[in-house]
Amino acid sequence: MSGRPLDVLEAALDETVTVALKDGTAYVGTLAGYDQHMNVVLDAQGELEDTEGFGELTVESVEDTTIIRGDNVVSITV
Repeated sequence: MSGRPLDVLEAALDETVTVALKDGTAYVGTLAGYDQHMNVVLDAQGELEDTEGFGELTVESVEDTTIIRGDNVVSITV
């Protein structure tokens, strides 16, 4: 796999990801889509069981289809 960001997102489609935002929150869901601006679409993935390891981030589980604007994204972790 190439290290290019869009290639990494392509490989992560339909996987559970954590999207950390600039405001200190993070969302966990299934990566359903993305575009060239790193806007991402997350679908619900079930209940979030363990929030340890996220440092000072406030972690929330996605409950419905959610679109996150790429300008707000700090990192996406698979």
